[in-house]
Amino acid sequence: MQPRFRPTVLALALTTLAAADAAAQTGRTLAQRLDSLAGAGVLENRAVGTVAAVVKGTDTLLFNGYGRANVEWDVPMPADAMFEIGSVTKQFTAAAILQLRDEGKLSLDDEITKWLPDFDTRGNKVTVRQLLDHTSGMVGLTEMPEFDLLVWNQRFPRDSAYALIKRYPFQFPTGTAQMYNNSAFWLAGLIVEKASGMTYEDYVEQRIFAPLGMTRSMYCDSGEHVPRRANGYRVRDGVIRRAPTNVHTWPFAAGSICSTAGDLVTWVTALHGGKVLSPRSYREMTTPSTLADGTPLRYGLGIGVGKDSRGLTYIGHGGSISGFTAEAGWYPDAQLAVVVLVNSNGNVDPGDVGGELAAELLPWQRPTVAPFTGDAAPLVGTYRGPGRGRDIVVQVTQAPQGIAVSINGGSPRPAPWVEGMTFRVGSTFLTFRGGDLHLSGGSAYSVLKRQ
Repeated sequence: MQPRFRPTVLALALTTLAAADAAAQTGRTLAQRLDSLAGAGVLENRAVGTVAAVVKGTDTLLFNGYGRANVEWDVPMPADAMFEIGSVTKQFTAAAILQLRDEGKLSLDDEITKWLPDFDTRGNKVTVRQLLDHTSGMVGLTEMPEFDLLVWNQRFPRDSAYALIKRYPFQFPTGTAQMYNNSAFWLAGLIVEKASGMTYEDYVEQRIFAPLGMTRSMYCDSGEHVPRRANGYRVRDGVIRRAPTNVHTWPFAAGSICSTAGDLVTWVTALHGGKVLSPRSYREMTTPSTLADGTPLRYGLGIGVGKDSRGLTYIGHGGSISGFTAEAGWYPDAQLAVVVLVNSNGNVDPGDVGGELAAELLPWQRPTVAPFTGDAAPLVGTYRGPGRGRDIVVQVTQAPQGIAVSINGGSPRPAPWVEGMTFRVGSTFLTFRGGDLHLSGGSAYSVLKRQ
């Protein structure tokens, strides 16, 4: 299915510095540059197949498939191929909760025990809001040792997943840190069901997909035949292997939606165009949350909010599940929707590809890296704190322009200075404060203690 937007000539006369500079340097049209960026992973044998869509307002700038949807039968990737989108699902779950709040059926400040009275919060007061911003403190389902044993079990009932989540103690007191958490969104799905009187599957179909005309979106069912549904693969060292088929008991409201690039563009533009939520709920969804002590985060309710690596304001969410990776998001300053779907794990990050596509259309300046002029010696040492499923250990050493860091035994990487006592490695910010190291990612914030 094609995106429901008016197609236009791709080589638009966009008044953006980055695009103009690139055109002068390469002599290629905007269409060619977007096409080259989107298809690079397939061309370089780093991905099996990709679909990318870029829509600005009502103008479709890119909507193409690359590579193969099925390797065994050498089926080309159609632009309307259906993919498993993993944690992009979290946008839909958060929106469902907020719709129910708009209808007066629940409050974001309800303690979850109002809806799940048999859930032991170990003395913590966990609100619905804290499920959606990853600050609940509970252990994530995908980080539990039992997960690898149960994830491919076709007979793994939903009640067993709930019992497993209930069994684990909390990793940190609610509201004191942030850790990406599939258990929290799993519970949010149960609350959608209890507050609406519908199954989660029926809710997203009847309350979100159908009203928006998302006819190629569904709750994934591994046993259902769907036309033009991409198969999932793993790519490692140039070798392609079929990925195990996902059993969608466990991802549930954290990651069990299947969709297409066209439908996701429809979703992104509808969500950010005021067609899904009330202004109040949209504002809360897209405003960065805070910890109990007021520390600002880079995540709203079910969606990341902040600046990308080029300094461009971005609101979106990625997803990764066996055989598939995805990114769907919005650049509000340009009313730009970008969706990238890949039917393989391993070597292509859809978020990076989406950022490269957006950079062709939006003005940005390459950040200058200034040397740290302070004294780095007091920062040197080993820091440890809570991480996703295990502690994070960061080793800090001195480097020519400031510091270098090694995370969990990895190779040391330069950490360019940002400002004050804040440094950056990729998308992770490191701030030294009071002898501690504050580690902030897109959906995680934890305080590491010097050892």
